[in-house]
Amino acid sequence: MSSQTTDESLNDRAQQLLKLLVEHYIRDGQPVGSRTLSRDVGMSLSAATIRNVMADLEELGFVHSPHTSAGRVPTDKGYRFFVDTLLKFQPLGDDQVVAIRNRLGELTNDPKALVAAASQMLSSVTRLAGVVTLPRQSHAALSQIEFVPLSDNRVLAILVVNGREVQNRILQLERYYSPDELRHASNYLNMEFGGKELSAVRDHLLAQLKETREHLNEMMLNAIHLAQQVVNVPVSAGRMEYVIAGETNLMGFAELSNVEKLRRLFEAFTQQRDILHLLDQSLGADGVQIFIGQESGYTILDDCSVVTAPYSLDQEVVGVLGVIGPTRMAYERVIPIVDITAKLLGSALNSRA
Repeated sequence: MSSQTTDESLNDRAQQLLKLLVEHYIRDGQPVGSRTLSRDVGMSLSAATIRNVMADLEELGFVHSPHTSAGRVPTDKGYRFFVDTLLKFQPLGDDQVVAIRNRLGELTNDPKALVAAASQMLSSVTRLAGVVTLPRQSHAALSQIEFVPLSDNRVLAILVVNGREVQNRILQLERYYSPDELRHASNYLNMEFGGKELSAVRDHLLAQLKETREHLNEMMLNAIHLAQQVVNVPVSAGRMEYVIAGETNLMGFAELSNVEKLRRLFEAFTQQRDILHLLDQSLGADGVQIFIGQESGYTILDDCSVVTAPYSLDQEVVGVLGVIGPTRMAYERVIPIVDITAKLLGSALNSRA
């Protein structure tokens, strides 16, 4: 879990009041006044004492007043202290865990359907936006390659990766290659490199080109030249994509309901780049990671929190899932939901491997 707790130590009284304030604000979405806290604090504190503690918390940056004479709301720093120090989690009930496991178990033959179902479940259970990256291939082995001649010295290269994934690439060549030359080249490459990792194929091609040309006949040189242009393009198996569900849930939160803010947020979801970069940071995380407000580094998410967890296949992390919502999300519920869903998605993927 991301941990950026402040160095300032708060006494027990300040911590309890901050915890109450954050819980009130998460539940109601309204600034919390001293009178409200005095009713719920559960200890003998005068209103003046509470006001003094609130003033101290504001000076330390844990809370702020959105309006003069109004109550206070947590800052990103206040939420971070709350999450890292004061939060008590609400674990999922056994019936909820079984329901998620059964739903994912129904789709074990289709990884994309699994990801879509996990995203939808995260959204429906948390009432936030659920996001899950598609599982990345842990390896990319060349199963077969074929070349098809096109016009204007162009050739279509058809790769079969990992025995089932088909990738097409159009190569613009310096000269015309006859169908026989292309057939001989594909036969040679399939015989020489079939079943090998594409990274190993690249290394082998470079090694072969360092040999004296007397050791390579024209057919082999043609094949190596064609193969180099194919494998020098990054394989899409390593590129992250994600499925998102429940974006419209965010429209129900006042702090995110500004039309322009929603438009920019939904654009970010569609373009994926910034969200993917943030999710990519979670691939190496040890369990749940939380980005609160400006911690994400993206202005469009300044009013949001993102809770993520990696999921694994064959003990290797292949993707990330999580939820996106306002900073005043119910962390005590959301964090366990994200954590267990990541574990169950990994189990479902491993059962089909």
